[in-house]
Amino acid sequence: MTLNSSRKIQTIALITAILAVSVVFTAGKKKSYEFAELYENLPFKMERVRRPAIPSRTVSLTSYGAVGDGMTLNTEAFAKAISGLSAKGGGHLVVPEGIWLTGPITLLSGVDLHLEENAIIVFSADQDLYPIINTNFEGQDMRRCLSPINALGQKNISITGKGIIDGSGDKWREVKKQNAPPKVWKDLIKSGGVLSEKQDVWFPDEGYKAARATSGNFNKPAVTFQNSPAWNIHPLFSRNIIIKDINVRNPYYATNGDGIDIDACENVILQGATFDVGDDAICIKSGKDEDGRRHGIPCRNLLIDRCTVYHGHGGFVVGSEMSGGVENIKVTRNCYLGTDVGLRFKSTRGRGGVVRNIWIDDIKMKDIIANAVIFNLFYAGKAATEAKGGTTAEEPVFKADITTPEFCGIHFKDIVCNGAASAIFINGLPEKPVRDLTFTDVVISADKGIEVNAACDIVFERVTVNTPGGDAPKVTGSERISFK
Repeated sequence: MTLNSSRKIQTIALITAILAVSVVFTAGKKKSYEFAELYENLPFKMERVRRPAIPSRTVSLTSYGAVGDGMTLNTEAFAKAISGLSAKGGGHLVVPEGIWLTGPITLLSGVDLHLEENAIIVFSADQDLYPIINTNFEGQDMRRCLSPINALGQKNISITGKGIIDGSGDKWREVKKQNAPPKVWKDLIKSGGVLSEKQDVWFPDEGYKAARATSGNFNKPAVTFQNSPAWNIHPLFSRNIIIKDINVRNPYYATNGDGIDIDACENVILQGATFDVGDDAICIKSGKDEDGRRHGIPCRNLLIDRCTVYHGHGGFVVGSEMSGGVENIKVTRNCYLGTDVGLRFKSTRGRGGVVRNIWIDDIKMKDIIANAVIFNLFYAGKAATEAKGGTTAEEPVFKADITTPEFCGIHFKDIVCNGAASAIFINGLPEKPVRDLTFTDVVISADKGIEVNAACDIVFERVTVNTPGGDAPKVTGSERISFK
């Protein structure tokens, strides 16, 4: 069955915060400034990010008539509780043990949404509860369904506790046959829905409301965000954000099932998070093409520490939507286990924007399916396990302009990877080569070694790559590539 333009699937992020200040997703609180260690010897200037100022006032969701039986719709109770707290200057909205069915939750200034242990918030699959709004997704302005948890223009908001937030994404998301195991695919067909013309993509239903919106350490007590319709967590155009000790999960076959997309934000700390998702896990973005350049809001001043990624298209990822620029990021003490790609940088002609000043230190990787490290400036919207790398001798000559993306000043230190299909793959643009990269104290075992194309001023110092055939580095179309 062919899906026309009015029926294309338009999924939503589980949580989107726009123009927010001082946002926290975390599991606990400390009086002292716990992130001082991250600021030691920081190679760029960044103000200290502090937790939101939430008043001590506390109310229970049950005080507003909510029932945690998994059947009663509690949308009104959430709205009244949050509105009442915010009107009084803020406080903590406590969600007790139980299953709390609800429609969208809109957070307001001064409010902490606190989930007690065994509290589960489940968002209703009723599409009529999620109005169509003007927003921004994948770097472009568009109309989409309101996210299940959302905030617009608010400050001093937080989500804390030990519970689970479930977006009921299986009722919203499309599924590609190639990504789903046979039993999952068979069960989807039995459940109804519609198929694409080629019978290789399943959609929840033909009259899907969102379609009409298209405009062109698990052992730690933590909040769990799971089963989102699309991206799980999406801070957008926001600043002063702390995200700490959370679990993020999506089915591995979830299309656009990203873990967190930090999009055109400033002053962000992400620490102690665990990801097992269907697309990129930790992804940095700043807008796409003309819309991204028009907004002109870079993503900068980010500290990402002690995160673990299991399944995902990439562990730490920049792009491909980076048209507003990305700068001043430090990534430390991360582990990627069984991830498609470890460290992934991607873009393509037409984006524009500059990615620079990124320091990546002390990364452990194991059983990486594709590349341990990849720069691909010919990204075509496919996972690294699907895409074909490299360019051809017939590659046309282009002139660099405002639409040409640029990657420079990116530094890798103390990287260990035990098992990958490819160690390091750098594929830049001839008109704007990837430049000024350093790799220091790197040990990788992989099927293929180092390949560099269209790059300059790259230094490999104390880099050991073990391959079955003892591959020598392959360098083409590049200048000043140094191996020490």
